[in-house]
Amino acid sequence: MTAPDPSDLAACREVIRVHSRSFHAASRLLPADVRDAAIATYAFCRGADDDVDDAGSPDAARERHARTRQRLDRLYAGDAMDTPVGRAFAWVVRSRGIPRVEPEALLDGMAQDMSMVRIADEQSLLLYCYRAAGVVGRMMSRIMGRADAPALRRAVDLGIAMQLTNIARDVGEDAARDRVYLPGTWLAEAGSSFDEVLSRRATGGVRATTLRVLARAEDYYASGIAGIALLPAGCRPSILSAALLYRAIGRRVCARGGDGVTSRARVGGAAKAALIAAALVRCAVDPRLRACRGAHDTALHAPLERAGLVL
Repeated sequence: MTAPDPSDLAACREVIRVHSRSFHAASRLLPADVRDAAIATYAFCRGADDDVDDAGSPDAARERHARTRQRLDRLYAGDAMDTPVGRAFAWVVRSRGIPRVEPEALLDGMAQDMSMVRIADEQSLLLYCYRAAGVVGRMMSRIMGRADAPALRRAVDLGIAMQLTNIARDVGEDAARDRVYLPGTWLAEAGSSFDEVLSRRATGGVRATTLRVLARAEDYYASGIAGIALLPAGCRPSILSAALLYRAIGRRVCARGGDGVTSRARVGGAAKAALIAAALVRCAVDPRLRACRGAHDTALHAPLERAGLVL
Protein backbone atom coordinates (compact mmCIF):
# COMPACT_ATOMS: atom_id res chain seq x y z
CA MET A 1 0.00 0.00 0.00
CA THR A 2 1.08 3.60 -0.50
CA ALA A 3 3.14 5.35 2.16
CA PRO A 4 1.30 7.60 4.64
CA ASP A 5 1.01 11.32 4.14
CA PRO A 6 4.20 13.15 5.20
CA SER A 7 2.18 15.25 7.63
CA ASP A 8 1.03 12.08 9.42
CA LEU A 9 4.62 10.90 9.76
CA ALA A 10 5.63 14.36 10.97
CA ALA A 11 3.05 14.08 13.76
CA CYS A 12 4.50 10.69 14.74
CA ARG A 13 8.03 12.12 14.78
CA GLU A 14 6.88 14.88 17.11
CA VAL A 15 5.50 12.29 19.54
CA ILE A 16 8.91 10.64 19.68
CA ARG A 17 10.84 13.87 19.92
CA VAL A 18 8.82 14.95 22.94
CA HIS A 19 8.43 11.65 24.76
CA SER A 20 11.54 9.53 24.11
CA ARG A 21 14.86 11.17 23.49
CA SER A 22 16.69 7.84 23.58
CA PHE A 23 14.46 6.24 20.93
CA HIS A 24 14.50 9.44 18.89
CA ALA A 25 18.30 9.44 18.84
CA ALA A 26 18.57 5.75 17.98
CA SER A 27 15.85 5.85 15.31
CA ARG A 28 17.82 8.34 13.24
CA LEU A 29 20.26 5.54 12.38
CA LEU A 30 17.59 3.38 10.72
CA PRO A 31 17.15 3.18 6.94
CA ALA A 32 14.48 5.68 5.90
CA ASP A 33 11.70 3.21 5.06
CA VAL A 34 12.24 1.26 8.28
CA ARG A 35 12.54 4.46 10.30
CA ASP A 36 9.14 5.74 9.18
CA ALA A 37 7.42 2.48 10.12
CA ALA A 38 9.27 2.28 13.46
CA ILE A 39 8.32 5.85 14.34
CA ALA A 40 4.66 5.27 13.46
CA THR A 41 4.60 2.14 15.61
CA TYR A 42 6.24 3.89 18.54
CA ALA A 43 3.76 6.76 18.29
CA PHE A 44 0.85 4.31 18.44
CA CYS A 45 2.36 2.54 21.46
CA ARG A 46 3.06 5.84 23.19
CA GLY A 47 -0.48 7.00 22.62
CA ALA A 48 -1.87 3.82 24.17
CA ASP A 49 0.32 4.42 27.21
CA ASP A 50 -0.68 8.07 27.51
CA ASP A 51 -4.36 7.08 27.34
CA VAL A 52 -3.87 5.57 30.78
CA ASP A 53 -1.11 7.70 32.33
CA ASP A 54 -2.38 11.16 31.37
CA ALA A 55 -6.13 10.68 31.62
CA GLY A 56 -6.55 12.47 34.94
CA SER A 57 -8.92 9.95 36.51
CA PRO A 58 -9.59 6.18 36.41
CA ASP A 59 -12.90 6.71 34.60
CA ALA A 60 -11.26 8.92 31.97
CA ALA A 61 -8.48 6.35 31.53
CA ARG A 62 -10.98 3.56 30.96
CA GLU A 63 -12.92 5.68 28.46
CA ARG A 64 -9.78 6.62 26.50
CA HIS A 65 -8.50 3.05 26.56
CA ALA A 66 -11.84 1.77 25.26
CA ARG A 67 -11.66 4.25 22.37
CA THR A 68 -8.17 3.02 21.48
CA ARG A 69 -9.45 -0.57 21.38
CA GLN A 70 -12.30 0.55 19.16
CA ARG A 71 -9.85 2.26 16.81
CA LEU A 72 -7.85 -0.96 16.66
CA ASP A 73 -11.05 -2.84 15.77
CA ARG A 74 -11.68 -0.42 12.92
CA LEU A 75 -8.07 -0.53 11.76
CA TYR A 76 -8.07 -4.32 11.42
CA ALA A 77 -11.50 -4.18 9.78
CA GLY A 78 -9.91 -2.02 7.08
CA ASP A 79 -11.73 1.20 7.97
CA ALA A 80 -10.13 4.58 7.36
CA MET A 81 -8.42 6.06 10.42
CA ASP A 82 -9.24 9.59 11.58
CA THR A 83 -5.96 10.57 13.31
CA PRO A 84 -2.42 11.05 11.97
CA VAL A 85 -0.99 8.32 14.22
CA GLY A 86 -3.86 5.98 13.38
CA ARG A 87 -3.34 6.42 9.63
CA ALA A 88 0.41 5.93 9.92
CA PHE A 89 0.07 2.83 12.09
CA ALA A 90 -2.54 1.38 9.73
CA TRP A 91 0.07 1.64 6.97
CA VAL A 92 2.56 -0.28 9.16
CA VAL A 93 0.05 -3.01 10.00
CA ARG A 94 -0.86 -3.60 6.36
CA SER A 95 2.57 -3.18 4.78
CA ARG A 96 4.47 -5.20 7.41
CA GLY A 97 1.85 -7.81 8.24
CA ILE A 98 1.54 -7.03 11.97
CA PRO A 99 -0.83 -9.63 13.49
CA ARG A 100 -3.55 -8.19 15.67
CA VAL A 101 -2.48 -10.25 18.67
CA GLU A 102 0.61 -8.04 19.09
CA PRO A 103 -0.95 -4.56 19.46
CA GLU A 104 -3.78 -6.27 21.35
CA ALA A 105 -1.28 -7.63 23.88
CA LEU A 106 0.16 -4.14 24.24
CA LEU A 107 -3.29 -2.80 25.10
CA ASP A 108 -3.71 -5.63 27.63
CA GLY A 109 -0.57 -4.36 29.33
CA MET A 110 -1.88 -0.82 29.37
CA ALA A 111 -5.14 -2.08 30.87
CA GLN A 112 -3.16 -3.45 33.82
CA ASP A 113 -2.08 0.11 34.57
CA MET A 114 -5.62 1.45 34.84
CA SER A 115 -6.09 0.25 38.41
CA MET A 116 -3.95 -0.34 41.46
CA VAL A 117 -0.84 -2.27 40.33
CA ARG A 118 0.77 -4.85 42.58
CA ILE A 119 3.00 -7.32 40.75
CA ALA A 120 2.92 -10.59 42.65
CA ASP A 121 5.97 -12.49 41.47
CA GLU A 122 8.58 -12.89 38.75
CA GLN A 123 6.21 -14.56 36.30
CA SER A 124 3.72 -11.69 36.63
CA LEU A 125 6.56 -9.20 36.19
CA LEU A 126 7.81 -10.82 33.00
CA LEU A 127 4.29 -11.16 31.60
CA TYR A 128 3.73 -7.45 32.14
CA CYS A 129 7.08 -6.64 30.51
CA TYR A 130 6.17 -8.83 27.53
CA ARG A 131 2.90 -6.97 27.06
CA ALA A 132 4.41 -3.53 27.59
CA ALA A 133 7.56 -3.96 25.50
CA GLY A 134 8.21 -7.53 24.34
CA VAL A 135 5.43 -7.28 21.77
CA VAL A 136 6.86 -3.95 20.65
CA GLY A 137 10.10 -5.83 19.96
CA ARG A 138 8.16 -8.34 17.87
CA MET A 139 6.52 -5.59 15.84
CA MET A 140 9.85 -3.86 15.29
CA SER A 141 11.44 -7.11 14.13
CA ARG A 142 8.67 -7.53 11.55
CA ILE A 143 9.16 -3.93 10.43
CA MET A 144 12.83 -4.75 9.81
CA GLY A 145 11.93 -7.76 7.70
CA ARG A 146 12.48 -10.54 10.23
CA ALA A 147 9.27 -12.38 11.11
CA ASP A 148 10.89 -15.76 11.79
CA ALA A 149 10.75 -17.36 15.23
CA PRO A 150 14.48 -17.00 16.11
CA ALA A 151 14.45 -13.26 15.43
CA LEU A 152 11.11 -12.70 17.17
CA ARG A 153 12.27 -14.53 20.31
CA ARG A 154 15.38 -12.35 20.58
CA ALA A 155 13.33 -9.21 19.92
CA VAL A 156 11.04 -10.13 22.81
CA ASP A 157 14.06 -10.48 25.07
CA LEU A 158 15.40 -7.04 24.22
CA GLY A 159 11.99 -5.48 24.80
CA ILE A 160 11.67 -7.19 28.19
CA ALA A 161 15.16 -6.04 29.18
CA MET A 162 14.31 -2.43 28.36
CA GLN A 163 11.03 -2.58 30.28
CA LEU A 164 12.78 -4.03 33.32
CA THR A 165 15.14 -1.06 33.13
CA ASN A 166 12.19 1.33 33.00
CA ILE A 167 10.70 -0.32 36.08
CA ALA A 168 13.94 0.00 38.03
CA ARG A 169 14.36 3.64 36.99
CA ASP A 170 10.78 4.67 37.81
CA VAL A 171 10.09 3.01 41.18
CA GLY A 172 9.30 6.33 42.85
CA GLU A 173 7.27 7.78 39.98
CA ASP A 174 5.22 4.60 39.70
CA ALA A 175 4.59 4.53 43.45
CA ALA A 176 3.17 8.05 43.19
CA ARG A 177 0.59 6.57 40.79
CA ASP A 178 -0.20 3.70 43.20
CA ARG A 179 1.74 1.24 41.07
CA VAL A 180 4.33 -1.24 42.30
CA TYR A 181 6.06 -3.31 39.64
CA LEU A 182 8.73 -4.70 41.97
CA PRO A 183 7.51 -8.27 42.62
CA GLY A 184 5.95 -8.85 46.02
CA THR A 185 7.79 -12.14 46.53
CA TRP A 186 11.14 -10.47 45.85
CA LEU A 187 10.31 -7.59 48.17
CA ALA A 188 9.41 -10.02 50.95
CA GLU A 189 12.67 -11.92 50.46
CA ALA A 190 14.51 -8.60 50.84
CA GLY A 191 12.61 -7.77 54.04
CA SER A 192 10.44 -5.17 52.32
CA SER A 193 6.84 -4.82 51.17
CA PHE A 194 4.50 -3.03 48.77
CA ASP A 195 3.74 -0.51 51.51
CA GLU A 196 7.41 0.35 51.84
CA VAL A 197 7.63 1.04 48.11
CA LEU A 198 4.50 3.18 48.28
CA SER A 199 6.07 5.23 51.07
CA ARG A 200 8.62 6.30 48.43
CA ARG A 201 11.62 5.71 50.64
CA ALA A 202 14.77 4.17 49.18
CA THR A 203 15.10 1.60 51.93
CA GLY A 204 17.58 -1.25 51.81
CA GLY A 205 14.89 -3.76 50.85
CA VAL A 206 13.49 -1.62 48.05
CA ARG A 207 16.97 -0.96 46.66
CA ALA A 208 17.92 -4.65 46.88
CA THR A 209 14.79 -5.62 44.96
CA THR A 210 15.48 -2.96 42.34
CA LEU A 211 18.99 -4.32 41.88
CA ARG A 212 17.50 -7.81 41.47
CA VAL A 213 15.24 -6.50 38.69
CA LEU A 214 18.27 -5.02 36.95
CA ALA A 215 20.22 -8.26 37.34
CA ARG A 216 17.34 -10.08 35.67
CA ALA A 217 17.37 -7.47 32.91
CA GLU A 218 20.98 -8.39 32.15
CA ASP A 219 19.91 -11.94 31.23
CA TYR A 220 17.50 -10.53 28.68
CA TYR A 221 19.93 -7.91 27.39
CA ALA A 222 22.51 -10.61 26.71
CA SER A 223 20.03 -12.61 24.64
CA GLY A 224 18.48 -9.61 22.91
CA ILE A 225 21.80 -8.03 21.95
CA ALA A 226 23.04 -11.35 20.59
CA GLY A 227 19.95 -11.44 18.39
CA ILE A 228 20.76 -8.11 16.75
CA ALA A 229 22.96 -10.12 14.37
CA LEU A 230 19.75 -11.59 12.91
CA LEU A 231 18.59 -8.16 11.71
CA PRO A 232 19.54 -6.57 8.38
CA ALA A 233 22.94 -4.89 8.64
CA GLY A 234 21.49 -1.43 8.10
CA CYS A 235 19.22 -1.80 11.16
CA ARG A 236 21.79 -3.11 13.62
CA PRO A 237 23.42 0.19 14.71
CA SER A 238 20.07 1.72 15.68
CA ILE A 239 18.90 -1.26 17.71
CA LEU A 240 22.26 -1.69 19.42
CA SER A 241 22.26 2.04 20.22
CA ALA A 242 18.82 1.76 21.81
CA ALA A 243 19.92 -1.29 23.82
CA LEU A 244 23.09 0.43 25.06
CA LEU A 245 21.23 3.62 25.97
CA TYR A 246 18.63 1.80 28.04
CA ARG A 247 21.23 -0.48 29.59
CA ALA A 248 23.23 2.61 30.61
CA ILE A 249 20.18 3.93 32.48
CA GLY A 250 20.01 0.70 34.44
CA ARG A 251 23.69 0.86 35.24
CA ARG A 252 23.25 4.37 36.60
CA VAL A 253 20.54 3.08 38.91
CA CYS A 254 22.97 0.33 39.98
CA ALA A 255 25.68 2.90 40.63
CA ARG A 256 23.26 4.65 42.98
CA GLY A 257 22.81 1.44 44.95
CA GLY A 258 19.49 0.60 43.34
CA ASP A 259 17.81 3.91 44.17
CA GLY A 260 15.03 4.35 41.64
CA VAL A 261 12.95 6.28 44.15
CA THR A 262 14.43 9.66 45.00
CA SER A 263 15.20 10.80 41.45
CA ARG A 264 15.12 9.53 37.88
CA ALA A 265 18.38 8.22 36.41
CA ARG A 266 19.23 9.79 33.07
CA VAL A 267 21.90 9.56 30.39
CA GLY A 268 23.10 12.99 29.27
CA GLY A 269 23.68 14.16 25.72
CA ALA A 270 27.43 13.59 25.68
CA ALA A 271 27.04 10.09 27.09
CA LYS A 272 24.33 9.30 24.54
CA ALA A 273 26.58 10.43 21.71
CA ALA A 274 29.40 8.24 23.03
CA LEU A 275 27.14 5.19 23.29
CA ILE A 276 25.79 5.69 19.77
CA ALA A 277 29.35 6.01 18.46
CA ALA A 278 30.27 2.82 20.33
CA ALA A 279 27.31 1.03 18.74
CA LEU A 280 28.41 2.11 15.26
CA VAL A 281 31.94 0.84 15.88
CA ARG A 282 30.76 -2.45 17.38
CA CYS A 283 28.47 -3.14 14.45
CA ALA A 284 31.40 -2.58 12.11
CA VAL A 285 34.06 -4.65 13.89
CA ASP A 286 32.45 -7.09 16.35
CA PRO A 287 31.91 -10.49 14.69
CA ARG A 288 29.27 -11.35 17.31
CA LEU A 289 27.04 -8.69 15.74
CA ARG A 290 27.32 -10.29 12.31
CA ALA A 291 26.34 -13.84 13.27
CA CYS A 292 24.02 -14.92 16.09
CA ARG A 293 25.77 -17.74 17.91
CA GLY A 294 24.12 -20.41 19.99
CA ALA A 295 20.53 -21.39 20.52
CA HIS A 296 18.04 -19.22 22.34
CA ASP A 297 17.91 -19.88 26.09
CA THR A 298 14.49 -21.44 26.54
CA ALA A 299 14.54 -20.64 30.26
CA LEU A 300 14.03 -16.97 29.42
CA HIS A 301 10.58 -17.64 27.98
CA ALA A 302 9.55 -20.45 30.32
CA PRO A 303 7.73 -18.08 32.73
CA LEU A 304 5.81 -16.55 29.82
CA GLU A 305 4.84 -19.96 28.48
CA ARG A 306 3.64 -21.00 31.93
CA ALA A 307 1.44 -17.89 31.82
CA GLY A 308 -0.15 -19.24 28.61
CA LEU A 309 1.76 -17.40 25.91
CA VAL A 310 2.82 -19.20 22.75
CA LEU A 311 6.11 -17.71 21.55
